[in-house]
Amino acid sequence: MDESRRFRRALGGWAAGGARAGEAASEARALAGGVRTIVLVEGHSDEAALAALAARHGRDLDAEGVAVVPLGGATNIGRFLDVCGPPGLGLPLAGLCDIGEERHFRRHLERVGLATGRTPDELESLGFYVCVADLEDELIRALGADGVRQVIDAQGETRPFHTFQGQPAQRERPVEHQLRRFLGTHSGRKAQYARALVTHLDLTHVPRPLERLLMSV
Repeated sequence: MDESRRFRRALGGWAAGGARAGEAASEARALAGGVRTIVLVEGHSDEAALAALAARHGRDLDAEGVAVVPLGGATNIGRFLDVCGPPGLGLPLAGLCDIGEERHFRRHLERVGLATGRTPDELESLGFYVCVADLEDELIRALGADGVRQVIDAQGETRPFHTFQGQPAQRERPVEHQLRRFLGTHSGRKAQYARALVTHLDLTHVPRPLERLLMSV
């Protein structure tokens, strides 16, 4: 396992607490010398999208010392700020969240002393960017429904998508809603399509939160 993966794993163990938290904290501190920035994202799909966009720009974030750390859900932001931010490693931070989870990020950034006000632009000034409504929605709007369906076809999932569209709960909904729901219908699909959609993006139409986050690290 390379050092970047070991570092992310150690951070997760430290943030989780429990009997092995001290051991994980020691390992994270030992490996932190190779890290210049930690990017906190909600899940693996955000991690996959950022890595894919970086690759399209010829960047390797691990090699640059940028550790992209999935939180396993936005409500875990407090635990990770405690270990990554001023109370813990004290490393520079950035991040990405959904608009519905912005309050969790803002509240805990304020708690650890990184945010002092409540203006809409403050999170961005700290390197944290907000997706409306979430990353999948941002990518669907950037590519357009037809573009997303082309990606689904390239992934060999046109028939499963048509089957999904035929479900009673989906038949009358707009195609953009169907696409967003389809991308999250089973484990691993969000990350699969985050990579695929970013790979097919016109680089002049990258969702603003994703583009600004990459530019900031």
